[in-house]
Amino acid sequence: MLHDFLHLKAPGHWINDPNGFIYYKGRYHLFYQHFPYLPRWGTMHWGHAVSDDLVHWEHRDIALYPSKAYDRNGVFSGSAVEVDGALYLYYTAIRYDEENPDNIHRALDNRFKASQALVISPDGVTFDNLDAKRQVLPVPAAPEAGDPQNTRDPKVWRAADGSFRMVLGSTRDGVGQLLFYRSADGLTWTCAGRFGDSALGTTLECPDLFCLDGRWVLLGSPMGITADGLQYPDQSTWMPVDFDETTCRLALQGAPAMVDWGLDLYAPQTTLDEAGHRVLIGWMRMPRPVEDAPDGRAPWRGMMSLPRLVEWRDGHLCFPVHPHVTACFTQPAEGLAPLAEHKPVRLQGTLRSGQTWNVGGYRLWMEGGCLCTDRSAVLDGLPGYRLTARTPALGQDACDLDIFVTDHLVEIFLDGGRYVLSHVVFGLDETLEGDFDTVTTARA
Repeated sequence: MLHDFLHLKAPGHWINDPNGFIYYKGRYHLFYQHFPYLPRWGTMHWGHAVSDDLVHWEHRDIALYPSKAYDRNGVFSGSAVEVDGALYLYYTAIRYDEENPDNIHRALDNRFKASQALVISPDGVTFDNLDAKRQVLPVPAAPEAGDPQNTRDPKVWRAADGSFRMVLGSTRDGVGQLLFYRSADGLTWTCAGRFGDSALGTTLECPDLFCLDGRWVLLGSPMGITADGLQYPDQSTWMPVDFDETTCRLALQGAPAMVDWGLDLYAPQTTLDEAGHRVLIGWMRMPRPVEDAPDGRAPWRGMMSLPRLVEWRDGHLCFPVHPHVTACFTQPAEGLAPLAEHKPVRLQGTLRSGQTWNVGGYRLWMEGGCLCTDRSAVLDGLPGYRLTARTPALGQDACDLDIFVTDHLVEIFLDGGRYVLSHVVFGLDETLEGDFDTVTTARA
């Protein structure tokens, strides 16, 4: 059985959006978009992994795969909720108008239809793709019901009164939309409203709506908001919103902000951990596969971020690393070359204006009150990708950094998660230059 430590990676070939993230019957379950044949996007399945602590992951067999006429071309993203001890998995079912004759994993002229479907698992272990599937929302038949192609990614939760709510991402006339549905039993759904705004991009993907300490938050992945010719044009944002769970009326309460300022993270999904805290995991987009995995897995492409808490702090949503992660980094690395040993490394210290830190060729410095980074030396010269990044202005000339480094990912938590900046990297060297207070490593 394949295992991962800290970051859930593709078990070989392709991985993207986290799906069905839930703490269920004493274990974390994380499903994910998966093409099991090549390290590139194709006909989507749901891969599956479980964990006791969010850092040690055990891969399981594929949970969901195309098996019905309405999902024959893909089991797209969705969510999970527990109902009377069973696990309800909601997903977007894809049917191409016509398959590309040269590649059946692609739609001809990118034309397809999307509907919403459900699989009920009695135990989170068995998934009957033949007899336990049902279509719960058909392809939208009118513009006011949603776009027939780009309505997707159901996030389902229990409302305060015990009934169910669903939010979908969609588009209308080039403006991103939210579509709301309600249900008494999680099986039969009725339309409860819609909301559209340019802050939701041209199409909104992977919406996640939740109440945190009495305030509602909308996470989403609006498409096209950084369409400047570089990868990637679609990003993940958060916004404070006013939401009435009874009427499903929503209003924005502030401007959108990035979930992660490295702009590699996408499609984050949240759940409650075993202590009842909101926790987030997102997909880290990778420009090419990793061909030489030391654990012998097939070439893989795509991985999940470290788990992050979601917290309000002084009116700002913060994303500190989950304490289950920090608990793993207990081994001092003084006098060692931890990057050369290919171990996970944690670097802690205060970066001040005028300093530049170098982590394996990845550079960090303060400029204009912002944290700035440059990964030009560790992205293999891939054209068209963002090589530099910066946070918003911090209003200070120094910041406390908590940096987690693995062979292919650098995640930087500023001032206890006030901002996070994460970058996929390739080819880190052994350089470690900076005014670090502590350097520690972790073993699985």
